[in-house]
Amino acid sequence: MRPARRVDRLRQLDQVSADLVDRLLQVARTGLPGMQLPDGTTCFTRRFSAARVVGEPEGCSLRYTAITVLGARHLDAAGQRAVLGGRTVGEVCDVLVDRLASTNSVGDAALAVWATAACGHEGLDRALGRLDVLDSGSSTRYVVEQAWVVSALAAARSSANVERQLDLARARLLDAQAGALFGHVTGPDLASRVRRHVSCFADQVYPIQALSRLHAAVGDPGALAAANRCADRIVSLQGPAGQWWWHYDTRTGGMVEGYPVYSVHQHAMGPMALLDLADAGGQVELDAVRRGLGWMVSAPETGESLILDGPGLTVRKVARGDPRKLVRGARAVASGLRPGTRLAALDRLWPPTAVDRECRPYEFGWLLDCWLGGLDDPSGRASAGPTTHGTDG
Repeated sequence: MRPARRVDRLRQLDQVSADLVDRLLQVARTGLPGMQLPDGTTCFTRRFSAARVVGEPEGCSLRYTAITVLGARHLDAAGQRAVLGGRTVGEVCDVLVDRLASTNSVGDAALAVWATAACGHEGLDRALGRLDVLDSGSSTRYVVEQAWVVSALAAARSSANVERQLDLARARLLDAQAGALFGHVTGPDLASRVRRHVSCFADQVYPIQALSRLHAAVGDPGALAAANRCADRIVSLQGPAGQWWWHYDTRTGGMVEGYPVYSVHQHAMGPMALLDLADAGGQVELDAVRRGLGWMVSAPETGESLILDGPGLTVRKVARGDPRKLVRGARAVASGLRPGTRLAALDRLWPPTAVDRECRPYEFGWLLDCWLGGLDDPSGRASAGPTTHGTDG
């Protein structure tokens, strides 16, 4: 592995947390090989039992493949082959680009652009062409996907002329911010009136990351300020055991429902957003990263271990056992009708004790990218080094 500067920074804050990140990085390297499919893509998920019997890979995901590339690019050629089923990131980018014609997902295309740009892959122009087709028009878009578009184009701008598309994606993303928090979609929200105020943790961290990367790439104080506002708010709402909560109220800036709490949010997505913001010059409380990591080994909701070192897996989430996501739905409706309504009795009826025993490859992709990467290069190629079509990277 390349020297993990962010782990070293964390080590200055807390040795225990840095040791935990080192452990998780090894878990990722252990688990990713079993998530690779023969065609060069990754599976969608791997499930395991309470007895830690691990099932076969299930499904296939282009976006998870791209995220895995973003993480694996920080390894040397031998390390890439070890986690990518014998391939380098360049060879997996070949597969990604070839498969883009079969997807209608803006998110898939954006992540493929990001991966090819970050790896210096010659398929970038083809990926950009597919993204331009899928992201054209004025329809409502998911905030998460639009954030990926901004991150992707910020990474691509040193290799291609994407300024027009980047300006448009930036405007869409910033328009989705209400006060401090970002909504679930850009443009008019077609959700029911009593639920359109609800957005999730992913709707916050990916914009923080994207706007931080945009500022690092082009110098955009407005983007940085928007990222700072959002980061300040989610940090202020962080749980007592370091939990990054799930559903927020974009009108009040408060919380709607905390659960489920996802492992990937704790060890990768929360840290990557805050660390990217810090690298871009934002004001960040890095102790929030330490608190979030701590939940992975001391989650008060369950006595079950969330990290499986042997097979290289982590528990996906800790949730309530309520049928059909009843608590989330009830709290969304109640807070929609009367902001701030919590329905406290639901906490007693359905405590957060259910464990989701599955693990998805993107969780490890973001983990590697978070802790082995950084924004030391405004082009977006943080520490990957040059990687071209079909080469070792």
